[in-house]
Amino acid sequence: MRTRLLQGLSLFSTGLLAGAFGYGAANLVPTFNAVPLEMRLDFHAELMKMNGITVQGAMAVSALSSLALAALMRGRPRILATAAGLLTVASFLITRFGNVPINGLIKQWAATAAPADHAGILRRWELFNDARTLAAAVAFALLTVLALRETNPSPTEDKPQEPA
Repeated sequence: MRTRLLQGLSLFSTGLLAGAFGYGAANLVPTFNAVPLEMRLDFHAELMKMNGITVQGAMAVSALSSLALAALMRGRPRILATAAGLLTVASFLITRFGNVPINGLIKQWAATAAPADHAGILRRWELFNDARTLAAAVAFALLTVLALRETNPSPTEDKPQEPA
């Protein structure tokens, strides 16, 4: 029972994380690129205030629950859960060492002015965003495969046992 609850928590939190990153990549980034730079910088700086709390929370729950799930499993399920947990940790590291420093620059630019090379820096932020989105999406896919595998027993497991 504990394993199933942990599996549900890891699947749910990783789905939220992948969904948040996916929504950002599919909708926010193109919108950022379509509006005037000053508007983008102001909105980006404000958005990061809220994202810092919710996204980090989802990353922490996702990583911890996936790795705890891996510790309780054996064989291929352990490999899937471990990979999902490590991918979530990778999304955290990409965010912390890629996106967050650039978010700090964007916050400064919103209060002052963007430098001449701002377009290249913003493109780098988008590359980090794409990488963390992919990592979270693959982690979610692995946990989904694990959940489907656990709920669909193999044909040999489905046969009733004959009395001994």
